[in-house]
Order: sequence, then C-alpha cells, then structure tokens
Amino acid sequence: MPAQYNMLSDVRSFMKSRVILTAAELDLFTKLDQNSISAKNLAAMLNLNERALTRILDCLITFELLKKQKNRYQTTEKGASLSSWHPHSLLPSVQHSLRLWKNWNHLTAAIKEGTNPLLQQLSNKSASAEETKAFIGSMHIGAQRLASKISNEYDARSFKRLLDIGAGSGAYTIAFLQKNPQLQGVIYDLAGVIAIAEEKIRKVQLQNRVTFVAGDYNKDKLPQGCDLALLSAVIHQNSPKQNLSLFQKIYDSLEIGGRLLIRDHVMDTNRTSPPMGALFALNMLVSTAGGDTYTFAEIKDSLKTAGFEKVEMLMQGERMDCLVEARKK
Repeated sequence: MPAQYNMLSDVRSFMKSRVILTAAELDLFTKLDQNSISAKNLAAMLNLNERALTRILDCLITFELLKKQKNRYQTTEKGASLSSWHPHSLLPSVQHSLRLWKNWNHLTAAIKEGTNPLLQQLSNKSASAEETKAFIGSMHIGAQRLASKISNEYDARSFKRLLDIGAGSGAYTIAFLQKNPQLQGVIYDLAGVIAIAEEKIRKVQLQNRVTFVAGDYNKDKLPQGCDLALLSAVIHQNSPKQNLSLFQKIYDSLEIGGRLLIRDHVMDTNRTSPPMGALFALNMLVSTAGGDTYTFAEIKDSLKTAGFEKVEMLMQGERMDCLVEARKK
C-alpha cells in the first residue's frame, strides 16, 4: 500500500503545481505581499469569483505560501518569493513554467508523432516582450549561482575577450568578468534579449567592458576577435545539424588557439544519467523542433567535425552543470 500511495502521489503532484501556477498567473502573491486583504476585496479588485478565489487561497495556506488572520490573507516569507516586489523574485521562473505547462500537455501526441503538434503554431507566433522578459528573468535567477561556481573553477586568466553566444541576461559574462579583470566581453543574442542584458550589465557597472551584438546564430555570422567562446544552455535547444553549423561558425570566428566552453546537460552512454537530463530531453521534445540532450560522444563528434581538437569533459553534474572544452588549432 505505501508504494502504491507514493505512486499515486507522484501522479497527482501536478495538482499542487497547477495551483501555484494559477496563483502566479493571477499575480496573487504580488497582491498579497505586504498587504492583508480579504477574499471578498481581492476578488473585487481582480474581477474574480469570490468562492473560487477563497478555495485557492485556502489551499495556498496548506502549502505555507499564504497565511490567514481574521479572514484576511497575506503572503508568508516563503510565498513572498513569488511576488514581483521580492528582490530575488522567483515569479519569472514560474511564469516561464506556465508556457512549459502548455507544451507538456501535448507530450502524448509528441511521443506518437515525434513532435509537438502545436510547434508550428508556436513558431508562427513571436514571443511577446513580457514572455521574453519572463524567460530571460527565469534563466538569470537560475544562472547566477552556477555562473559564479564555473567562473571560479575555470581558469580564464590567459584570455582577453569572451564571446557569450545566446547570452540571455549576461549572467555568465558578469561572473567571468568579475572574476577576471583582464577580460572583455561580447554578448551576442537576439535583439529583443540584448536590451535585457544591457540592463543587467549596467546594474553591476560592467558596461565599459562589454560590447553588445544583436543577431541570430542560425542565420548570421558571429563576431570576430575573441579567444574564448561560451555556449551556456544553448546546444539542447538545437538539432544535431544546427549544433554542427553553430560549432563551425564559432570555429571560424575564434582566434587561433581559442577555446570553446559548452555548459549543458551531458548524458551518459545509456542516456539515463543525469536523471534531470533524461527529463529535460522530453522538455525539448515538446518545446522545440529538434532540441535534445546529448552524450559526450555526440558533442565531441560534432566538435571534431567542425575542426576543434582536444575535446574534454571538464566538469560533470546533475543539474545542467556539465562543462565541455574544445580548442581551435
């Protein structure tokens, strides 16, 4: 019975996720952060059904995200982390998860057909500024600690110019430049992302050491003159063909003797470890046209084909914290 109960608990865990996602979608945590409000007043404020709202608010209390006193609700310290007012808000990550929820709803169809049937519809619809900001915000929250770890462990003292491809918020550029005062940075990403990165870079006063270049690595050439290139959480978005093309562009853009660092899930030969990588492969199945998680042998083969040599695994981990290095002849 306990084993059966645990199985059912795993199956039904989506219920708790959906409650938190809905609360975030309605921005309840922001509204109840630093304010104590009754369900009646909150329903009127947000044009929601009072009875239904009360039920979800009470449920959030059982998750220790809200507290209630005299029928007035307010966030707990834990729940406040989901408020947009929180200095290290997790709300962007949760907002990004709302999009993932929609994608994962089509997993069965993707297993049958090999792809999410809604991908064509999604590809025809450009992400809104709000969606882009939520996604980049989500990535920035998750990247900061790991970026600091990798920049501390990787010796970049001999390099002069870092090319951060698909840099997102610039979290890794920030970490590498703060660790290595001799290093200049080039942030390369889509035009809609560059503005977000510029804001993050200004906040840490590194704008005089960073150049911003807007472009699409699937279509455009990469900036020249760098001796260190970084692909952080990029290759899983691409098909093998796209990655090979990208590796070739990076090889062409790097200075002689330059190096490429790849930070991502790197799967074992059985493709079952790290476990999060196996799960993330399904996330790519429902979210991209050809993305996947790759084994070290697959990554190495593509890098060698692109011209790189001395391909090494520098770091292994469980949470997309594997690090592969390749050198240009």
